Amino acid sequence: MKKAKIIFQPSGRRGEVPRDITLIEASRLMGVDIESLCGEKKFCGKCKIRVEEGFFEKFGIESSGSHLSAWQEEEEKYINAQEKESGFRLGCVAKVEGDVLIFVPEESRAGKQVVSKKARDIHIDHNPAVKIYYVELTPPTFEEPMGDFERVCGELERDYGLTDLNIYIHCLRQLPVVLRDGDWKVTVSVWMDQEIVRVRPGKAEHAYGLAIDVGTTTVAGYFCDLTTMEVVDTVTLMNPQCKYGEDVMARITFHMTTEDGLERMSDDIIEGLNWLIDEAIKNTHPPKKKKKKGEEGPEEWIEVPEEGKTYLRLSREDIEDITLGGNTAMHHILLKLNPEYVGLAPFPPVIHRSLDIRARDLNININPSSYIFILPNEAGFVGADNVGVLIAEEPYKSDDIQLIIDIGTNGELVFGNKDKMISSSCATGPALEGAQLQFGMRAAPGAIERIKIDPETHEVDYKVIGRDAWRQFSEAKEIKCKGICGSGILDVLADLYRAGVVTKSGAFNKEQKSNRYRKNPGTNTAEFVIAWNEETSIGKDIVITQKDIRQIQLAKGALYAGCKLMMRRMGVDKLTRVKIAGAFGTHVDREKVLIMGLFPDCDTENIVSVGNAAGDGCRAALLNREKRVEANWVARNVEYIELTVERDFQQQFMEALQIPHMKDEFPHLEGLVSPEILQQK
Repeated sequence: MKKAKIIFQPSGRRGEVPRDITLIEASRLMGVDIESLCGEKKFCGKCKIRVEEGFFEKFGIESSGSHLSAWQEEEEKYINAQEKESGFRLGCVAKVEGDVLIFVPEESRAGKQVVSKKARDIHIDHNPAVKIYYVELTPPTFEEPMGDFERVCGELERDYGLTDLNIYIHCLRQLPVVLRDGDWKVTVSVWMDQEIVRVRPGKAEHAYGLAIDVGTTTVAGYFCDLTTMEVVDTVTLMNPQCKYGEDVMARITFHMTTEDGLERMSDDIIEGLNWLIDEAIKNTHPPKKKKKKGEEGPEEWIEVPEEGKTYLRLSREDIEDITLGGNTAMHHILLKLNPEYVGLAPFPPVIHRSLDIRARDLNININPSSYIFILPNEAGFVGADNVGVLIAEEPYKSDDIQLIIDIGTNGELVFGNKDKMISSSCATGPALEGAQLQFGMRAAPGAIERIKIDPETHEVDYKVIGRDAWRQFSEAKEIKCKGICGSGILDVLADLYRAGVVTKSGAFNKEQKSNRYRKNPGTNTAEFVIAWNEETSIGKDIVITQKDIRQIQLAKGALYAGCKLMMRRMGVDKLTRVKIAGAFGTHVDREKVLIMGLFPDCDTENIVSVGNAAGDGCRAALLNREKRVEANWVARNVEYIELTVERDFQQQFMEALQIPHMKDEFPHLEGLVSPEILQQK
């Protein structure tokens, strides 16, 4: 049977499927959930996908709409001319006839990714860049025909001491009507005590802003009340650039090999940010449902407010400030700055310092006169996201030396205290997020998120996202797992090692007698079964292969080597405090990350999670403008070291591949791992 390669993004699932099956059928084989409310009867339109055009070097395929079956009449009802031109098809109609890369939009995903980006309760001094002022003006007369703008400025100076204010042309055009609609009583929004960005009739009590963390894989937005500092909502989405490759180098390569690659990637993230904004706004209104057939009046959507709930009913214009951070590549691609040289030694960014850019200049759909504050970059591979981590955690104000690890598609490390700080970056690759593993997937319903392996019996217990009960308390048919996500991946290597399934080198122990260890008859490669096929929704065993283990070792080895070299640079021989940031930091098992050797030995009590600290830093900069000044200072006062040019990086890396390490002692693992396992050579 002829087969074709297919890749689904942003889930990252890929493989070969038989030709002449629908994209929905192919998605099932790959463990990807695409919405299909009508049961593939072709009348709900919920399974819209987009086929991407071009050669994708990262995946080694040429994708084209011509590699799907011909356009069908049923698709006309749900896909307009513009969408058709962009490559949209219905998954229940289009059949696979050749290699394709398919992007599944947010609204078409049945199993929405679970993004752990909750805002932490951290102290932030209240001093937002945008503040609101209520003024009551005296209308103009023949005796005092002063201009509207000057009249507003005069009152702001008298009442609040604000001087030398500017105003953007868009806001100025609205000013005369707003003043008269408000009977000369208005609320004025002023940015940085310098510029009027919005004028509203009457007295308004609140202004709103959005802090956005643009990750390589996920984007998180924190919708905040600028007057009360309340986080009104947290909205997330998968970075739509995932289809160009999971890591930053793949996206830089796409720019270099595709004529309009940079523009396409930038347009994608702008579209994603506008979706994020619309989603935050939509959530301030009551949910809607479609009027049932037979009800009086034209067909329409009607509001269904929740009893006793008050809705803010905000609009895009109510967002008056945005702060945004991301790694250097995401920063450059968003702003359409050539990222090519970030990927070439000595890896210089186009710009280090922060930027204030008018929202409308980036086609961001908020109050048109407002600004977007872009956090500064540290270096080519340590970007504004790491600056966000630093201004949230403030290690430069502490006497204690601490290590902060932000684990994502790229691993970023900061080590030091108030006397000195150094940072570095290591290519953990997307393995820890589920990509490049045979059954790896992103965190979505059906993903195995926690794994326990009994050291005696080698039986596996696990927990799946979307189910509260562990495997041992469930019937096999109830589980319906489909893969393993990042937190499960961090669990599995530690438990395979602790149970003696794999040796210190990471190779499968050939002397084990577990019925879960086997040689795959099709590939003749060693693998260990995590979930049997009757427990899955994909009709096959979910396994960890020898290749998977090597991928995890490469990621953990890079992090360990980075830690070791930074400790040496600082003259420190042991870790006293480790902070783990990012989505992994929310779910990490402190014992297991130490067992697998993610970093040198440390008391597990001193390993703490700080969640999405990059997002917290963006929020701090949104609610306290002094943090913006601090961010620029931090970005220039952290010493960046390039690990790969260290004289013995390769040696340190090779030693760190072993579990937990080839040579280093781990006294804090005594009692957690049996002596015969821990002391093996």
